[in-house]
This record gives sequence, structure tokens and C-alpha cells, in this order.
Amino acid sequence: MASLNMLPQTNKNYSKPKSSRRFISAVLLFGLVAGLVILFSHQAVYDWLRLYNYQAPSDIASIATSDDMTPSARRIFYVNHPVIEGKSTFASSCPNGSKETAVLGCYIPNQRGIYVLSVTDTRLQGIEEVTAAHEMLHAAYDRLGDREKQQVNGWLQDYYNNLTDQTIKDQIDSYKKTEPNDLVNEMHSIFGSEVSSLPANLENYYKKYFMDRSKVTAQYAAYETEFTSRQAQIKQDDAQLQSLKAQINSLEADLRTKQADLSSQQQLLNSYKRSGNIQGYNAAVPGYNSLVDDYNAEVAEVRNLVAQYNRLVAERNAIALEEQQLVQDISSNISPIGNQ
Repeated sequence: MASLNMLPQTNKNYSKPKSSRRFISAVLLFGLVAGLVILFSHQAVYDWLRLYNYQAPSDIASIATSDDMTPSARRIFYVNHPVIEGKSTFASSCPNGSKETAVLGCYIPNQRGIYVLSVTDTRLQGIEEVTAAHEMLHAAYDRLGDREKQQVNGWLQDYYNNLTDQTIKDQIDSYKKTEPNDLVNEMHSIFGSEVSSLPANLENYYKKYFMDRSKVTAQYAAYETEFTSRQAQIKQDDAQLQSLKAQINSLEADLRTKQADLSSQQQLLNSYKRSGNIQGYNAAVPGYNSLVDDYNAEVAEVRNLVAQYNRLVAERNAIALEEQQLVQDISSNISPIGNQ
């Protein structure tokens, strides 16, 4: 009897080796973990990529040290590859300022760069450091989570609502015209780099970025005085010039009255002389001479006041020129104070 050939049967319960399944699971798990790390730590990954092989130039490292930045703040600063640029290059990196504000630096959003204007005038020493701190704080603000940003915004707004420093208030108000949508962001940078004393909540917050914030605000106060002291002196000189001008005008008006009286007295003396009234002439001479003495004394006073006025104008204009030069060092868009 012939035998029947049977087809090989398959085992429906066959499974892959356990080692293969474990490898696939491990790969999937690693991929999942890597994805979560990238999702939740993308900033750290981005920072690592930006800082890979990055060596801060000596001028940039010096600024970070002078500002007493914390390691965290220095990292934020360096991630943006900050540079100090001269006017011609800086103009292409940062937008021009308005008449109300001078652009000293800029931060390109999403950690794309920080640019600081090079200022070499020794009277404005510290302005680069303060500008760098200002822009670093913009980059820091960019990193805040929604909850923390909301809390910080509340602190900033509360402080602004009770602000008494008119210089800082004017600075904030100028941003209402130029950057109304980033007003709180500007408060975050201005208060942190320029205001020496803040409420406890803000002081504690800014400790994230500065080990000793007073080093930054002291630099701001020093170079800001170069402007405010001259502006105050010009204001004082203008008030004094106005007072001198009023005195001169008053004396000149009085001299015109005296001139009319002297002319009348002269005519009277001439009439006495023509008529031969020697007695009347002699009696009128002392009064006339007294008027002449008063007139000449007042002329001398006017001349002294005019000389004082002219000297003060020269001094005032020299100070105005100094301020104009300082302004030109930081911006060509702010109108200088005009001469008298």
C-alpha cells in the first residue's frame, strides 16, 4: 500500500524568542523616554547645542563678571552669543531708536542673539554692562513659564503703579509709544538693571540672575548722573538767564525814562542860559547832575548784568555741547539742546 504524503503542519502557538521581544521593547522605551526628554527639556538641548564649543570673547566674559551674573544668568547670556558692535554694524543688527529712546542694545527673541552698542566715552563707563544686563533679562523673561510669568508680571505692575522715580517712570512711559505690547517685558529689564531698591518679592526674584544686583544699578547711576547733572545745570542756568534778562529789560526801561527826564532838564537849562537866567540855571544844575549820576550808575549796572548774562550763556552752551556729545555717543536720533 502506497503511503500518503502529509504536508508539514504549522504550530499556531509559535512565538519569537524572548530576547528579540525584549530588545524591541527596550528600543521603544528608549524612544519614548528620548521623546519625553526632548519635549520637556528642549530648552536644555537647545542650550547645549548653542554652547557646544562656544568660548565667550574676553569682553563678553568681562561684562558678565562685572554684572555679577549668576551661573544661570551667564548661561542665558552666552546662549545668545552676545556681541559688542560699533555704530555702523550695530545699526544693521538692531532697529533705530525714536526721539524718546536711544537704542543701546537689543535682544532677538527666542534666544537668537544679543547685541550691545560699543560706547568708548570714559564718562559713560558702565553703560555697556547695564545694557548687557538689560538684554539678558529680556532673554530670561522669554524663558519664564506661564505661571511664573503671570506672578512676576503682577509684581512688576504693582511696583510700577506705586513708582515715584520720575526718570524711570518717564522711561517706561516712552515704551508705551514705541513698544506698547512689550511694556511689562521692558519693566522686567529696566527695574532689574536700573532700580537700586525694589520690593522684597522682586529682589528675591532677581537673585536668580545677579549675585549682587547693586553692582549693575551702581553702574547705571554713575553714567546716568553724567546726563542728569548736566541737564540740571542747564535748567538752573536757563532760570538764571531768564532772571538776568528780566532785570536787564527792567533797567533798560528805567534808563529810557531817565533819558526823557534828562532831555527835559537839558532843555530847561538851555532855556535859562539863552534867557540869561543865571540864578535859575545855577539852581537847576545840581538836580540835573544828580540825574546824570544816577543814569550813568544804572548804565554801568546794565553793562555788568549783560556781561554776566553773556558769560553764563557761554557756560550754559558749553555744558549743552557736552551733553550733546554724550548723546551722540549713544544715539544720533535724540535732538540736542539748542543754544541760546
